[in-house]
Amino acid sequence: MSVEITDEQDIPIDIDCLRSCLQRALGRVGMPDAEVSVLLTGDSRMAELNQTYRDLPETTDVLSFPMEDNLGEPFGYLLGDIVISVPTARQQAAEGLQNEVESLALHGLLHLLGHDHEAEGWESWNIALKELVSDE
Repeated sequence: MSVEITDEQDIPIDIDCLRSCLQRALGRVGMPDAEVSVLLTGDSRMAELNQTYRDLPETTDVLSFPMEDNLGEPFGYLLGDIVISVPTARQQAAEGLQNEVESLALHGLLHLLGHDHEAEGWESWNIALKELVSDE
């Protein structure tokens, strides 16, 4: 499985831990060949993306962009892209910035896997999230 991370902002984040977090989650959902890219960015870039793709003129913490067409074997499964605003994550981090960024990455991954907390409700969302992080 491939997790590509691009960090274009200045707040220190442990990229290796973030990559491991997503790789473990992909393994738990049985997608060992899945590919995901993550962009760690700032609020201004995130606001631009949010305006372009959601018509909302403000920053947000995380956006997900699922791939429309996946190539499958032998190319692997391209899930899509996750974009995280690290400054916004820092503002809302109750349990440390690294933990918040990893939580947002998992949130984005759930969207790439087809989950929608607005349509499914938060209870179903939280069950799906537990499956990503459970050691059982």
